[in-house]
Amino acid sequence: MRIILYLGKGGVGKTTTAAATALRCAQLGYRTLVASTDIAHSLADSLDMPLSDEPVQVAENLWAQEISVVADLQKNWGKLQDFTSNMIAGRGLSRVVADELSSFPGMDEVVCLLHINKQAKENNFDRVIIDAAPTGETIRLLTMPDTFSWYATHLSRFERGVIKAIKPFASRLLKAPSELLDTVYTLQKATEELRETLSDPEISSYRVVLQPEKMVMREAERAVSYLGLFGYPVDSVVVNRVMAADDAQGDFYQKKYETQQKYLGMINDNFTPLPIWEAPYYAEEVVGLEMLSRLAQDCFGDEDPGKIFYEGKVHEIIEQPDGGFLMRMPLPFVTGKDVKLRKRGDEMFITIGNFKREMILPTVLAKRRTGGGALADGVLEITFLPLESEEEAAVA
Repeated sequence: MRIILYLGKGGVGKTTTAAATALRCAQLGYRTLVASTDIAHSLADSLDMPLSDEPVQVAENLWAQEISVVADLQKNWGKLQDFTSNMIAGRGLSRVVADELSSFPGMDEVVCLLHINKQAKENNFDRVIIDAAPTGETIRLLTMPDTFSWYATHLSRFERGVIKAIKPFASRLLKAPSELLDTVYTLQKATEELRETLSDPEISSYRVVLQPEKMVMREAERAVSYLGLFGYPVDSVVVNRVMAADDAQGDFYQKKYETQQKYLGMINDNFTPLPIWEAPYYAEEVVGLEMLSRLAQDCFGDEDPGKIFYEGKVHEIIEQPDGGFLMRMPLPFVTGKDVKLRKRGDEMFITIGNFKREMILPTVLAKRRTGGGALADGVLEITFLPLESEEEAAVA
């Protein structure tokens, strides 16, 4: 069983890349599901055929689905939300406002992930390809198993008090007060299993889709940084809509081509050691099975896009006993002893000989000063100093 999740900034081509990957997997004989978790679904448009909230077969060995959060929310969370809504409405608020306030923050993300995990557990498909929401929403989605588990664990500390408090109201909806907490703990167990699935490099892979543009590249760097922080395995990067030299005719297109080439060089440096795939910029719209098959061929060549392209951590962040942090990054093809570091906000600029890399730091590192870096045996180690005071943390 393989789960491959494509994420990136809105409009970079995640949907077409995910659909093309799924189609090639199906053509290779794997029972494949491509599913969209984006609220603004566009998978049906990419495949050029209608879809529903249940898997629909669109080609031999290929099924597609646009996950309905509303339907799954009611199925998995409806009982608890109805109970909370009734309590809030009893305080004098309208039913419409009460229903909105009763929604658990991030529950739509949890439901999407549980749906993905359901496909993995039931093993209905050899491969599940996920067309995810834009980067920010997807990062929040991927952190929800940890967040929800934290809430549920802390809720257990107050279990007796909660049951006592809700007992006068529970008869309106629940057979017993404990039924409320049973629902929470059931979801907690499911999210813990989900976390194991999504962080297992033998099952799950994450791929960032971007275009050779500065803002898009920066967001992709941030995505890889946070995926590494939470232990989610990234196995490659897809650069979409890359112009060919032959297409650079005229001043406008020549300048566009030169700009792309500049950022392609930076992408190759900044995402080392991840494999980087390039998909061309087509004159035609990439819609329908024929164009998606062409995209898969042009991007991945004869490779099976469902295989694991990179094993290992892109970077590792280790907390130190003194409150500082150590970041370790594999740079197997970089040589040199003089490591120069420059930090600006959440941006880190690394120079080693002729090698240059720019990366986005997670918040826990962005607010700290660096203590230097060293390259040894193909691994770069950068130290981040402890915060000296609460005032320093607040300023950072």
